[in-house]
Amino acid sequence: MADEDDDRVVRLSRMEAFSDGVFAIAITLLVLELSVPEGSEGQLLSAVLSLWPSYLAYLVSFATIGATWLGHNSITHYMHGANTAFLRLNLALLLVVSFLPFPTKLLAEFLESRQDEKVAATIYGVTLLAVTSLLSVMWGQAVRHQLVHPATGDEEITLLSRRLRPSLALYLVLIVVGWFIPLIAVIGYLVVAFILIFPLHRRRRENSKPGVS
Repeated sequence: MADEDDDRVVRLSRMEAFSDGVFAIAITLLVLELSVPEGSEGQLLSAVLSLWPSYLAYLVSFATIGATWLGHNSITHYMHGANTAFLRLNLALLLVVSFLPFPTKLLAEFLESRQDEKVAATIYGVTLLAVTSLLSVMWGQAVRHQLVHPATGDEEITLLSRRLRPSLALYLVLIVVGWFIPLIAVIGYLVVAFILIFPLHRRRRENSKPGVS
């Protein structure tokens, strides 16, 4: 019975609508952690500037969730349906994405704490690694179980696979870096998110079009 369920292909519309809702809620919750401490009257500018770890954590998490949503959208764009195994993987991805505001809060609160910033940066990095890993596994599931549109070319499949894989190695390196220099690791996470949002292969392909100088 379980095997039959795994082989059954269902429409993507409900999964995509549910996923978009979770992404939207998670990315909105991030801003709730931005608040000026009580008793800042008369020193508002100083209080606002002192929140730079919160701004940085918010920016990294916002960019990461945005990049994850784009990757999720790219995956489902090439699919004609989903089996139950893919739906469960999607739920696992949403579980981690909805959890991201918590390590974001840890990072914002403890980035300047020499005792705890390493732990906060490590928890944050592991969460980002889990998000990217699940995206990669989902795409592998779609390809292996022929959930991708038959008309999709091998080049398109390869390009998306390459886009998802390199970030796994980068996150592993940054998790190690974060144990020694947390701030550098956090900036690295932001760079990875921007790389995922603006893939290099797309820019190269656009520059190689005829008439592009």
